[in-house]
Amino acid sequence: MAEQAQRPLQEVEQCVTSIPEDHEATCWGCGLRLVFATYSPVFKCGWCGAITQSNQTARKPDSICFSHWRRLRDRFFVTVLILFMLFVICGGVWAVYPIIFSISTFCGIFHCMVTAILALFTITSYCLASFKSAGAPTNIRWGSYPMVGKNDLENYTFCTYCNKPKPPRAHHCRSCKMCVVDMDHHCPFIGNCVGASNHQVFVIFLISVVISCAYAASMTIYASYQIWPAVDFPKLASSRHSMGSMKMLLEIISTVAGSAFFLSARGFVLVYLAFASLSVNAGIGVLLCQQLSYIYQGNTYLSHLNSPNAIQGERGLQNIVRFFGCPYPISRVLLRYSNNSKLQDNSGSKLLVEDRSFALAAAEEMDDGGCAEGGA
Repeated sequence: MAEQAQRPLQEVEQCVTSIPEDHEATCWGCGLRLVFATYSPVFKCGWCGAITQSNQTARKPDSICFSHWRRLRDRFFVTVLILFMLFVICGGVWAVYPIIFSISTFCGIFHCMVTAILALFTITSYCLASFKSAGAPTNIRWGSYPMVGKNDLENYTFCTYCNKPKPPRAHHCRSCKMCVVDMDHHCPFIGNCVGASNHQVFVIFLISVVISCAYAASMTIYASYQIWPAVDFPKLASSRHSMGSMKMLLEIISTVAGSAFFLSARGFVLVYLAFASLSVNAGIGVLLCQQLSYIYQGNTYLSHLNSPNAIQGERGLQNIVRFFGCPYPISRVLLRYSNNSKLQDNSGSKLLVEDRSFALAAAEEMDDGGCAEGGA
């Protein structure tokens, strides 16, 4: 009897010790030792919720040359952008204000006030986007089972650069040398990442740049038209009927370009500001539309690159309302409008389903009638 009682115990011990070491892993979040039936390179702890990659190794820090190059690149772009904004503000006021004041004193004062408001708003939003933290993750306890509660590290991964837990929807920036929550991208023109803390200010800065450049372009084009030298088209007036459309266009362009040599320094500054404002406005406008489209989709730029076909959240105007933190009456109107559009879409789809079901029922009745007549 004793020998028969020992045999099952020996068989159980043999089953436990027969599991290979490749099927054993340790959770980095709580330190629990887990045993799997099969080999799995990625697993999620059932206690703390942390996601572990068994083949993940610590990465070497970036070289000194790489870090210095990125730092110099960011400083260069920041310096260029600050000088350009100051040049547009100061040069625009210097070149435009005599023409505007020649119209009336009220127009001149109004122009100076609008310029000051736009400049203050743009510079303030730029400084907030540059110097505000992009969204550093909070420090949490990890690594020991008694310290970590259940589901405290839900969907957390481990950053091999920082050697710290990385929250969901967070990415490591090698330029800032830190993990950023809801990181959209690293912008060298502000020398900072765009993340959960400064994403709203960054979009407001883009909106202010678009409005300021549009106002600067309109004012400089108007001032350039007022001070442009008189242009004569002698060849165009004499042989207008015999010239083709292409030759007429080339004649107009060459005549206008020739008259530009008689412009004063103020005129050259106005022409340059007009072209610069239009080009910057076009580029920033495309970036602003891209940012608003990602916000509408409830997504970020990096998340879109990593999983372009994945649905991160619900699409709709409510995402834009939550992003900008609109007051309650405005958000209520916008959310009601988006809900009404969704209800209309759902009602339309329901009508289509009802029509299809009605058509199928009618077809089945016809088939039954035909079968009954055939049987009769």
